[in-house]
Amino acid sequence: MDTPTVHTQGPGTDPAAEALRVVGLNKSYGASRVLKDVSLTVGAGEIHALVGENGAGKSTLIKAVAGAIDTDAGSIAVWGRDVTGAGPAHVSKAGLAVIYQELTIVPGMSALANVLLGSLPAKLGFVDGRNARRQYDAAAEAVGVSIKARTPAGTLSTAQQQMLEIMRALASQRRLIIMDEPTASLGPSDSAHLHTVMRDLSSRGYAIIYISHDLDHVLALADTVTVLREGAVIDSRPGTTWTKPQLIRAMLGNDVTPAQQRPAVLRQGPPVLSVRSLRAPGVDLPAVDIHAGEIVGLAGLVGSGRTRLLRSLAGAAAVTEGELSIKGQPVPWPGSPRSAIRAGIALAPEDRKGQGLVLNRSAGWNVALGQFRKAAGGKPLQDARASAWASSASSRMGFDPRRLASHAGELSGGNQQKLLLARWLDRNLTCLLLDEPTRGIDIGAKAQIFETVRALADEGLSVLWCSSDLEEVVQHSDRMIVLSAGRAIAELPGGASVQDILDLSYAATRERTPGGENPTKIHPSLTEAATTS
Repeated sequence: MDTPTVHTQGPGTDPAAEALRVVGLNKSYGASRVLKDVSLTVGAGEIHALVGENGAGKSTLIKAVAGAIDTDAGSIAVWGRDVTGAGPAHVSKAGLAVIYQELTIVPGMSALANVLLGSLPAKLGFVDGRNARRQYDAAAEAVGVSIKARTPAGTLSTAQQQMLEIMRALASQRRLIIMDEPTASLGPSDSAHLHTVMRDLSSRGYAIIYISHDLDHVLALADTVTVLREGAVIDSRPGTTWTKPQLIRAMLGNDVTPAQQRPAVLRQGPPVLSVRSLRAPGVDLPAVDIHAGEIVGLAGLVGSGRTRLLRSLAGAAAVTEGELSIKGQPVPWPGSPRSAIRAGIALAPEDRKGQGLVLNRSAGWNVALGQFRKAAGGKPLQDARASAWASSASSRMGFDPRRLASHAGELSGGNQQKLLLARWLDRNLTCLLLDEPTRGIDIGAKAQIFETVRALADEGLSVLWCSSDLEEVVQHSDRMIVLSAGRAIAELPGGASVQDILDLSYAATRERTPGGENPTKIHPSLTEAATTS
């Protein structure tokens, strides 16, 4: 494999220092132009941020650069090598690595095998284990991690798996790295470590294209920021010349700003959902009550048990013991998502592509999923009939009904999330569970989703939700339950700060004994209900 010339100084005008040059790229799907004369230059040693709304053309541009799709016009060069029309393997050999939001780790293989996937060194027809270990250790040292080479990749955290992807790029000497929403599922400490790694790689001449909806991260990291809107480059200039309001205006085409924090809503009356003595793998919850119209946030660091708790409530994970009451009436603990829905509890999962949607079916079909008989009206269900039935719910979520015939897999992350939420409208639910509802979606779609969730709560629906973005949890929750290692350690009122959550979480981590027990005292409000019920 040819190794590209690398310059450790910042980007310059010398063509040899150009990691990527895109000129006049165009791409259409039928009558829809998704890329419009896109030109882009990324230099060696540069962190180049690419931002835009969902559907702005970012994913299409990255697929075109990576050789995953053909374009209609334009040229692409990676480290000075023309790769226009080339396939992914050829582009990879030219020096490009892409780390997608959905990681490409093989869970059953070791960390070493994943890092050297497709490029294991051989000697006399056999794997050269010593050389492989040397390459692995060098890549691990470069990114500052200490993951044992034989560790099954599937047992690692998302942050560790992401490091394996970066190590894979380093081991194969690919010095242009595209990172698609790399911090979407990471907590503050893991995000900070990733940013440190990115800055270090940049200082050693690696070029990084950074795609993120977290504009604060973009402004803190990027040497250059390019904004895409409706398939065209709107502006591209040094990161230091941008402000957050300017970025939002360029992305959305107007002065829309993120939703402001609203006063917490205090609900009175008996709870509509009560949990007592819940125990499941990775979950220990003595008691929690949620009232009608209340939005309760689950706050904590990555690995705190938020997803496990939501899945347990939704009948999607095994429960050892627990008592559940809906509107004051005891009900059997849901043994499946179907039984949870019958009880009035539904989950919009974090993995919307793998667990929430059927990507090769239409958007309308996905909204109607679970209500086919009602959508069909006693006739055979067809996509057109499903789309007509789903039109009202999708419009309420801000999804364009004209796109209901499109396959769900063709839609942006924001529109996919809107489909998931539209599915649960008009289902007579008591409690809606939302796991990372804004992961990987743009600021405009986030505001729309939060506005709709608040409107649903105002109509009486209770909401229990979590997000890795603790600022979002604080901003959009009436109160918060702080989790650590699967245990509820405190309850915070609306108006608490992110620092309050971090202080509690880090204190619980420090107090946890080597044996795994957590002596941190549970906040009285979490046990009070259990002792008085």
